[in-house]
Amino acid sequence: MNLWELLILAVGLSMDAFAVSVCKGLSVKKLKAKHMLTVGAYFGGFQALMPLLGYILGIQFQSMIQQFDHWIAFVLLVLIGLSMIKESREEAENLNDSFSFKTMLPLAVATSIDALAVGVTFAFLQVKIVPAISFIGATTFILSAIGIRIGNIFGAKYKSKAELVGGIVLILMGAKILLEHLGVPDMIFG
Repeated sequence: MNLWELLILAVGLSMDAFAVSVCKGLSVKKLKAKHMLTVGAYFGGFQALMPLLGYILGIQFQSMIQQFDHWIAFVLLVLIGLSMIKESREEAENLNDSFSFKTMLPLAVATSIDALAVGVTFAFLQVKIVPAISFIGATTFILSAIGIRIGNIFGAKYKSKAELVGGIVLILMGAKILLEHLGVPDMIFG
């Protein structure tokens, strides 16, 4: 996986966190830098942790399922992408303005579950995990901090669009992985 593909994947994965950050921004009357750092740290940290856990799980089972790993990667990414597209059509939840551990932990876990599945695909694709999770975590940190600011300024206008784009990106990444493993680019381009 090259840097460009990793960037696209990182942005796609971070769209849930971005969307929730926009909603959190709606709930804050006076946005402070510590709010942006808190949201970025929770969401970015969990977006880095979950693929690592998925990678560890994937490595354990890699030898058993290596012959159809590309199908697993495709199905997981498509399901995650479809879920994000579905969420983009739902009404925004009322989020409170708390940034406590009790409030932020469930949000961070919920927005990073899809990254767990991506970590499994990283194991199958033999991606260098430390640079990948660092990049994903940093990307999510930045986009989450931006998201809370956008939410505070502009409102919920961008939440559903962010989730829709993230879902489409993940589906396209899944299709690319499957087509490459099936040799379609080689058949077309020679």
